[in-house]
Amino acid sequence: MAWFLGPTLRAEVAPAMIPYECPEWFRDAKFGIWSHWGPDSVSGIFNNYAHDLYTQGSPEYQWQLEHFGHPSQFGYKDVIHSWKAEKFDPDVLIAKYKAAGAKYFVALATHHDNFDNWDSIWNEWNSVKVGPHKDIVGLWRASTLKAGLRFGVSSHADERGWNYIFGAQGADTTGPKAGVPYDGHLTKADGKGQWWDGLDPAALYNHPTNAKDSPPLEWKELWFKRHTDLVDKYQPDLLYFDSGIPHGKFGVQLIAHYLEENTKAHGGKVEAVVNVKAGTFVPDYERGMATMIMDRPWQGETSLGGWFFLGGPHVDPASVTKSPDIVIHMLADIVSKNGNFLLNLPQRGDGSLYPECETVLDELTKWMPTNGEAIFGTRPWLLFGEGPTQRPEAKYMNELKQPLTWQDVRFTTKGNVLYAIVCGIPQGPLQIKSLGKLGRSFSSIELLGSQEKVQYKVEWEGLTIQPMKTWPCAHAVVFKIKLSP
Repeated sequence: MAWFLGPTLRAEVAPAMIPYECPEWFRDAKFGIWSHWGPDSVSGIFNNYAHDLYTQGSPEYQWQLEHFGHPSQFGYKDVIHSWKAEKFDPDVLIAKYKAAGAKYFVALATHHDNFDNWDSIWNEWNSVKVGPHKDIVGLWRASTLKAGLRFGVSSHADERGWNYIFGAQGADTTGPKAGVPYDGHLTKADGKGQWWDGLDPAALYNHPTNAKDSPPLEWKELWFKRHTDLVDKYQPDLLYFDSGIPHGKFGVQLIAHYLEENTKAHGGKVEAVVNVKAGTFVPDYERGMATMIMDRPWQGETSLGGWFFLGGPHVDPASVTKSPDIVIHMLADIVSKNGNFLLNLPQRGDGSLYPECETVLDELTKWMPTNGEAIFGTRPWLLFGEGPTQRPEAKYMNELKQPLTWQDVRFTTKGNVLYAIVCGIPQGPLQIKSLGKLGRSFSSIELLGSQEKVQYKVEWEGLTIQPMKTWPCAHAVVFKIKLSP
């Protein structure tokens, strides 16, 4: 398949004209872990701290006053300088993620703040020159590939990246600091002064009076150069956008280039995954779950807490962290509907995980060896499942808030095997109504991880399985049903 379109055609081509098919490795992988980690993680107060600390009266502004100082004296640029990532050990973390079952790993490359977590040649506001002085993406990539996992990067520098921190050029409107410029103000009368030492790319092409306008052409071109550098330098297997295709033709150009280079690197075969929030390629549903079996592969993603670390002295991580039950039940539900599950594990600013993340990893590490065959390399069955828990219709922001019940069952298949994933530990006879009409078409039924014989009865009303004397694991159990030829 020829991907090269030439600069003229590539600039005009519509996304639908780029031929694309999701690679099999992604369909088999099913479960990935994400590090949504950057300078915003330092405070541990909110997902959009870089934006909201410049809103007078907000909780983020107040926290800034109490812990760092007034934004005119200590602002987001100083937060970045204080980000040291001193406990960041990607080899240790990736080993834990692999043990927990992850088949791919995604690193945040740049967030709405335009700070690049790699050795960027087009943006000096990057993690090698500022803050931790480490190539975060490069270190993640080396550890991921060494562990035999697929590697991905996420970009969040869509149009929000243009005006996300223009509040830094404002000032308090009331109080003792009223009118005192915040740390992002321009310092030269001609309006072309150095904003944050000239490090933020948005400042190169704009004055704060235009903050609400769409990004100018020069900024979009710079975005394209930065991201071309990213995909060429780190050759990710997966490229995630926190939006639709960003910046019109520039996003299309980048994707076309990425797919071309990936195809060349794999002998003419497309091995790249492109995640977008809507439209073409592999759709991604933020904190979301499909309500039916989707006709093409998709990804549901969530975080154990906030997207960035939430857990300073003002936040109890346990109050925002999902339980292992919820995580495993989301995995089963998403896979049963032809999807992959991407789980973010928030890191502190120093690079470490907090205990609630470690707990979920430990439980996944126990659960996967017994039940992973019902997840990895599977495909949907005729039905995704059954049970009393009904999901909202919307695919976005409809994730589980509570675990499913032991009467909620999700199905996956592999060859002539049907897996019935029971989302809990049965507290009595389990009736699976969807399997009643199969009559005597089972050749065997076993419980994964157990040598105990399964006692069951097939009637028109359903397949009824009697409780086992002992259960091999917590959170969810899997019945492996071999279908007769």
